[in-house]
Amino acid sequence: MATSVRLLPEIEKRLDFLASSTGRTKAFYLREIIERGIEDIEDYYLAADVVERIRKGEETIHSTADVRKDLGLDD
Repeated sequence: MATSVRLLPEIEKRLDFLASSTGRTKAFYLREIIERGIEDIEDYYLAADVVERIRKGEETIHSTADVRKDLGLDD
């Protein structure tokens, strides 16, 4: 599946330089960047969603003291 993306000229230059310096394709590096970065982006947006639910009172939260007590860690 093909996807196109528009890059800022300075990013395009950096990508061109990296590809020409290493003998790899720009597509190789774009795949690497996406594969390494998508998990971070997913984590960010999923965490932001949880924070919003906490602010709205839609998410149950537990204090550290309660969790430690429930797990018997303070015995």
